[in-house]
Amino acid sequence: MTGAPSLAACLRSLRAVVFDTDGVITDSAGLHAAAWKEAFDPCLAAAGGQQRPFDPVEDYLRLVDGRSRQDGAAAFLASRGLDLPLGDPDDGPGTDTVRAVAARKDELFTARLRAGGVAVWPGTVRLLHVLRDERVPCAAASASRHATELLSAAGLLGLFAAVVDGREAGRLGLPGKPDPALFLEAARRLGVRPREAAVVEDALAGVEAGRRGGFGLVVGVHRSAGPAGADALRRRGADVVVSDPGELLTCGEG
Repeated sequence: MTGAPSLAACLRSLRAVVFDTDGVITDSAGLHAAAWKEAFDPCLAAAGGQQRPFDPVEDYLRLVDGRSRQDGAAAFLASRGLDLPLGDPDDGPGTDTVRAVAARKDELFTARLRAGGVAVWPGTVRLLHVLRDERVPCAAASASRHATELLSAAGLLGLFAAVVDGREAGRLGLPGKPDPALFLEAARRLGVRPREAAVVEDALAGVEAGRRGGFGLVVGVHRSAGPAGADALRRRGADVVVSDPGELLTCGEG
């Protein structure tokens, strides 16, 4: 008969695992993409011309996913030739500055989150429980300022020995992905060297951050069909690409 699940061989020699949140643990990428579209499209409309609307798949994955709100807003606006001023940290939601657009996105995302909540990926939850059972400490590291709130609402916060979210990154002055600072801080809090830990990440910028940080294993998560996204994750530095982190478990025969 089939035995209890255990860690795949690629994880067994490592002492810790650092997880991204959105798209890896929580099924919240769609909420983020929809909020970004509603924040960006008025900027594009105000610019006039033949600006095409924000694409919640292509533009989200290429320019926004895995980055801080400010960095994501700046990257997308620059890609469309919109030279908005950075603005002030206390800018309210709007379209006049990069920080105002980022604030508008946060407002929209928060409203969606509180109206409908967010689901989690069952395969990742199974992996987290096995890691806990095998005494492998885990951290969550996310550019999102809502990561801790999401994990708490999902009842998963207790599975993590450390959480480095967007609020912590701001407090510590950590640069956003693809800089590895967020992941390196998570490894430091777990008490391990980067080469002793794995990073599990679905965003291109996050995979690149894991590789630049010198982590022992970088796992790319590609949930949609087709090879293109998986190939892009490998080009950015993923050692292994899975369609779900639950694939990092094996079932022994007993």
